[in-house]
Amino acid sequence: MTHITLRIIRDEHASLSAMLRSMLMLLAHGPADDHETFFNVLRAMLFYIDEFPEKQHHPKESNLLFPKVVRVAPDTMQTVERLERDHMGGEVAVRELQHQLLAWELLGDAHKAAFEDAARQYVTFYLEHMRLEEEVILPAAEKGLNAADWHELDVAFGANRDPLNRKASQDSVYDRLFTRIVMKAPAPIGLGPSTH
Repeated sequence: MTHITLRIIRDEHASLSAMLRSMLMLLAHGPADDHETFFNVLRAMLFYIDEFPEKQHHPKESNLLFPKVVRVAPDTMQTVERLERDHMGGEVAVRELQHQLLAWELLGDAHKAAFEDAARQYVTFYLEHMRLEEEVILPAAEKGLNAADWHELDVAFGANRDPLNRKASQDSVYDRLFTRIVMKAPAPIGLGPSTH
C-alpha cells in the first residue's frame, strides 16, 4: 500500500525537479531576442521555489516527517541533520538567486555568469536533497511508521498541495503562476514561441 503522504511528497518532488530542469533548459536557450519574457519566466520559476517548497513542503518534513522517522529509524539521524541544514539554508539560497537574477537583468551581462553558476549549483544541490529524502527517509518511514503516524502526516501533507501539480490544484491560488510559467516559457520548455 502506498501512503498518501508518500505519493504527495514524490509528486511534489517531481514537480520541483521538472521546474529546476526547465530553469536550466531556459538558461541554455538564453534570452534570444525576448529578454523581458526570459527574465519574467525565470523570476516566476524562482518565486514558485521560494513560495511553495520553502514555505509549505519543507516545514512539514522538518516538523512532522523527520522526527517520526528518526524515532523509528535512529540510523537516519545523520541524513536528517544534513536535510535540516539544507532546509535552513534553502530560503536564503533561493533569495540570493533571485537577487543575482535581478542583477543580471538590471545591470547587464557582466552578472550573467554569476547567476548561471549559482543556478547550476542550486539545481545540483536540490536534486541531491530530494534524492536523499526519497532513497533514505521515505523507505525508512514506509517501513517503520504506524497507522497513527500516517494519519497525522496524510492530514498535514494533504492540506497544501503543490500548485504545479494540476491534479491537485484545479482552483489553486497559484493557478496564475502555473499558467504564466507554462504559457510564457519558450518551446520546448513551455508553450510559448520557440526562441530558435
